[in-house]
Amino acid sequence: MTTTPTFERVRAAAGNRMARRAAVATAVAGVTTLVLTGVAAAQDDTTMPEAKQVTAMFQNTNMLWIVVGAALVMFMQAGFAALETGFVRAKNGAHTMAMNIAVFGTGATAFFLVGYALMFGGYSAKIPGFDWGYDHAVGSNLIGSGHWVFLWKGGWALTGSNYASSGAVAAFFLYMLAFMDTAATIPTGSMAERWKFKSFVLWGFFCGAIYYPLFGAWTWGGGWLSQLGNTWKLGNGYVDFAGSGVVHAVGGVAALTGAIVLGPRIGKYGRDGKPRGLPGHNIPLAGIGTVILMFGWFGFNAASTLQVADGQFGLVAANTGIAAALGCVGGMFWVWLRTGKPDPAMIMNGLLAGLVAITAPCAFVDPWAAALIGVIAGVLVVEAVFFVDQKLKVDDPVGAVGVHFVNGLWGVLALGLFANGRYGIDALGSGIGWNGTTTHLDSAGAATGVTGLFYGGTGAGQLAAQAIGALTIIVVMGGLSYGFFKLSNVIFKGGIRSNPDEEVAGLDLPEMGILAYPDFAGTHESLSQDDTVETRA
Repeated sequence: MTTTPTFERVRAAAGNRMARRAAVATAVAGVTTLVLTGVAAAQDDTTMPEAKQVTAMFQNTNMLWIVVGAALVMFMQAGFAALETGFVRAKNGAHTMAMNIAVFGTGATAFFLVGYALMFGGYSAKIPGFDWGYDHAVGSNLIGSGHWVFLWKGGWALTGSNYASSGAVAAFFLYMLAFMDTAATIPTGSMAERWKFKSFVLWGFFCGAIYYPLFGAWTWGGGWLSQLGNTWKLGNGYVDFAGSGVVHAVGGVAALTGAIVLGPRIGKYGRDGKPRGLPGHNIPLAGIGTVILMFGWFGFNAASTLQVADGQFGLVAANTGIAAALGCVGGMFWVWLRTGKPDPAMIMNGLLAGLVAITAPCAFVDPWAAALIGVIAGVLVVEAVFFVDQKLKVDDPVGAVGVHFVNGLWGVLALGLFANGRYGIDALGSGIGWNGTTTHLDSAGAATGVTGLFYGGTGAGQLAAQAIGALTIIVVMGGLSYGFFKLSNVIFKGGIRSNPDEEVAGLDLPEMGILAYPDFAGTHESLSQDDTVETRA
């Protein structure tokens, strides 16, 4: 049996989004009619009717919104590259920068050829009126049926049907490709300064083809997590508006498992087990990367409405900025209290933690809740970095585990706590709400949208659905990524970690054949008797 699961954010348009869109569409249609009247008068009877011209224009405007959002998210790669390169030592600058650029090529290639079809091959969005044109699936079920989405046939390399290369499919593909790239690049920070480049290349292909699309299909491709509201009556099912879980926690758990398999950098832990500081070489560069990431994040979150007429993107953008600010402040003051210094690295990571945490609930919470989510994220990232470094003894040069994994999970759970029930309401009476879930009613008989625990109603079930999603990331995606890195360690001769001499000297020349800073190259470092070489392979 062929099914066509619908992406949660678009399916929700059958609810309150349609009401907002209708008002905007009316205004757009009115203005456009004035413009088109003169044109239509000069056309013969065989031309497209004026109403269809207006609809086509509106659809194209929505696609423009998506492409602009994709461009902003793509620009985040520059932020990741600058941030991670600044946080590593100068002798590894070229190697780290190369990983951050190459991961786009490898991941995007795999996502284009395979991953997109696995994630969205059976996806369609049939919205009456002013939809954005993605109204046919590019493939059908291959393995798995109903809500247990695993694989699809059709849509490989954007082929498989007459619709696979349409403007709507291509725009949506580009936007989703940018999201995949964000998840794929997260482990390049936690595994920096000792990851063999050839092993890294394999990760990019694996992430784009299989790893990221799997959880994405379960959440955004109409899979079992999104349908927990229908199958287990848990709120509106697992909800993740822009990817705290799908992108950041999924990438973050791979950052954790990869760093565990690699082991800490040489010299990171002394014989007494205490961590040593291995400071990055260019904190200002890392700061520039942080600001670039914040800028691109507005495309990450706000454009996830996928509809220009959905005025909720204004609240989404505001909540994004609020959480970033409070995350920055929370991280700054908390590390100041803990260490006596307002560590610039923690200021940056606090801001990023706020952004990660608000990404899932940004469309569903009030600004005060966005502020609270952000400040908690700032505290969490400081504690997570210290815990991972000092207690778990997992070496994470950039704090990726604390920023993306810990606060990705926090964002997922925060939605289950603070969602106010006002977004995702079925305003047209069709009975279909967010994730295709049957519309819920409050005690007065009024329809409610996605609702968190603190707002009563279906909040307990929603929090349970969010917890199941978080647990799936930890167990399934954590196990899958750990298995990948362990298997890679067996496949590659000598393992996935660089040899000790090259690691101490720096990976730029041995791995890349070029120095990041040739004019300032010093003598090669050497191992001291206090340095430890630990691998977990």
